Amino acid sequence: MIKALHIAVKDFRIEAHAKELLNSMLLFSFLILVVFSIAFSELTSSSGNIAMLGAGVLWICFVFAGTLGFSRAFASETQNGAIQALKICPMSPISIYLGKVVFTISIMLIVEAITVILFSILFNYTILSPLFVIVVIGGTIGFASVGVLLSALVQNIKAKEIMLPVLLLPLLVPVLLPAVSATSAIFKGGDLGMITTYLRILFVYDIVFLAVASIVFEYVIED
Repeated sequence: MIKALHIAVKDFRIEAHAKELLNSMLLFSFLILVVFSIAFSELTSSSGNIAMLGAGVLWICFVFAGTLGFSRAFASETQNGAIQALKICPMSPISIYLGKVVFTISIMLIVEAITVILFSILFNYTILSPLFVIVVIGGTIGFASVGVLLSALVQNIKAKEIMLPVLLLPLLVPVLLPAVSATSAIFKGGDLGMITTYLRILFVYDIVFLAVASIVFEYVIED
């Protein structure tokens, strides 16, 4: 796990210097929120309407901004030929995978937190539920687990920007269904009892895919 954290710290240092990934994801989320706030301007005067629309709007932002981020998950290694150096480093492929997942989850959580703040401002709707935080974290873990694996899979494909969403979105259905449903229930005033089933599905998927992806990642990054 320590070696995985070294990978994550390395990526954080690169991102802190360039700020390409974070800025592009935030800009993309902001544009989506602006479009929806204008499109639903006649409906956002009622908190009940926002409660019905909010879950879908937020997860659309999370998914598309995250997909944009995944397309750059292995960009620094691929562009500089460093992926070969990673392969011969004295660390297991699982450590490389988990390091990328930790970095991706961290970046996504930052983007999601700022997106929620922007959502509250544009839609005049405040979200203060700790259950919402749990759902977002669970959804982000599953999202990142799938995205990092597929990003490594398409890194050497010329049309990887096209192939990544095509492969990613169908695999995200088991994450998005419980995440959006739980978020919608929370927005409508639901308690833990109402979303327990959704949380179970969400975290079971997280555990299963993290385990499977950790095993197959070694074969994905091979030439």
